[in-house]
Amino acid sequence: MKSYRLSKLSHAEVDSLKARPRIDFSSIFSLVHPIVDDVRTRGDAAVKDYTVRFDKVELDKVVENVCDLPDPELKADVREAFDVAYDNIYAFHVAQKPVERSVENMKGVKCRRVARGISSVGLYVPGGTAVLPSTALMLSVPAQIAGCKTVVLATPPTKDGSICKEVLYCAKKAGVTHILKAGGAQAISAMAWGTDSCPKVEKIFGPGNQYVTAAKMILQNSEAMISIDMPAGPSEVLVIMDKHSNPVHVAADLLSQAEHGPDSQVVLVIAGDDVDVKAIEEEISKQCQSLPRGDFASKALSHSFTVFARDMVEAISFSNLYAPEHLIINVKDAEKWEGLVENAGSVFLGQWTPESVGDYASGTNHVLPTYGYARMYGGVSLDSFLKYITVQSLTEEGLRKLGPYVETMAEVEGLEAHKRAVTLRLQDIEAMQAMGR
Repeated sequence: MKSYRLSKLSHAEVDSLKARPRIDFSSIFSLVHPIVDDVRTRGDAAVKDYTVRFDKVELDKVVENVCDLPDPELKADVREAFDVAYDNIYAFHVAQKPVERSVENMKGVKCRRVARGISSVGLYVPGGTAVLPSTALMLSVPAQIAGCKTVVLATPPTKDGSICKEVLYCAKKAGVTHILKAGGAQAISAMAWGTDSCPKVEKIFGPGNQYVTAAKMILQNSEAMISIDMPAGPSEVLVIMDKHSNPVHVAADLLSQAEHGPDSQVVLVIAGDDVDVKAIEEEISKQCQSLPRGDFASKALSHSFTVFARDMVEAISFSNLYAPEHLIINVKDAEKWEGLVENAGSVFLGQWTPESVGDYASGTNHVLPTYGYARMYGGVSLDSFLKYITVQSLTEEGLRKLGPYVETMAEVEGLEAHKRAVTLRLQDIEAMQAMGR
């Protein structure tokens, strides 16, 4: 890993460190566009063809109705782990339910905002180099709480054309209605356009590789009329440590994200002096060599880096500039620095809080903004599956009080019909009063 000392860099040099490994979206779009168009035209047949081409699996059936599938058999300890994760994710997200309030801005003028679940949603659960049933929980649990009526979960099939049993278990537990046995851009396209067997959805969620991300970006600006949760790129973590941090823990946290894939990025920020950098480097090398996915982690480390900061204020200032997906603050009295954090997808405070707990079972959501998008996006939450409708109601007295102001504003803007919609009602009120009502 390369290293930089912030105090010796110019403003422009520091700013350049926030850049991620470049993704050539123009060439990726040129590959994905034909897939998107083909699925729109040929539907299920196209999905089957691409699944043979990319996954080497021939599908008899593209979509399964979850209620028709038998309950999968899991080992007791595996089932218990996913049950605990489900309970924690449910508890954290159900606590996010909005409280409906009615506000009387003027006497007789009441306004409120009501929440409604998005009717049909698509959830993408990756399954290429690693099966991720945890993502099935992270997406389907808030959809279940929101009351989404149609929930399509897309995930690549196993080699025999079946569904990963852990993903199926999570899907059934969290109320998924359909499972689309496909991955990649073809799965995103099928959910966006709809096919003979796959319901069309209104919003698509979930992480994925650059082809999945490109398909989401293309389709949200197409006639498919869908929205997406957020732009997303490769996984990333920024770890802030000091002289009190355990090098073994720091190395493990860095590698936990590096093992996702060769395009992941990890950043180590060392705050203050007296840190044994050599011990950390040796621990990273030692642990990386023993990982089953060590090759992926090693490639990710090749474009990752270490930053030396004078103190915690400078360390967190750099983190805010970088805006990481995951931010681990593994320093003494970590909690006192939370208030300075402005840009991060999810924060992990203290030596006993590895990023892995958020990935799986603490209760927070692991579908988070990457690639610097934490500057303007938050992670998936219950709100992501809701839409808000404003409601207003006026009494006769309310319109008498508010109406003249609306008439004036409409006249200023030259919108006579707007003004007249109020004026005619006010005239009716005056007429009814004249009649002695």
